[in-house]
Amino acid sequence: MQMTIIPTMAIYLGAALAKIGGCFAFWAWLRLGKSPWWIAPGIASLILFAYLLTKVDVTFAGRAYAAYGGVYITTSLLWLWVVEMHRPDRWDLIGALICLIGAGIILFGPRGA
Repeated sequence: MQMTIIPTMAIYLGAALAKIGGCFAFWAWLRLGKSPWWIAPGIASLILFAYLLTKVDVTFAGRAYAAYGGVYITTSLLWLWVVEMHRPDRWDLIGALICLIGAGIILFGPRGA
């Protein structure tokens, strides 16, 4: 199966932002005391997350989810920095790089016919 990196990474980035946004909506409601109305966009965001992962051009769902993990971790650290205004430390960045390398190997490693 032919896969190109730009559309795949765009889908994973969109899925990660949707998942983080959806989970953060619940966090805001339950941990930050926000209105229960935060649940509605949170649920919509989590539905978008699940939908986007179906758009990755791989044969097996497990492989799509495994590779997504590396992108999710990296995007979560960006969320930490941009939204929560707490800069990731070098260990966060090293860990994210290792995860992205692993995701690349999972997605683009040579497979037998």
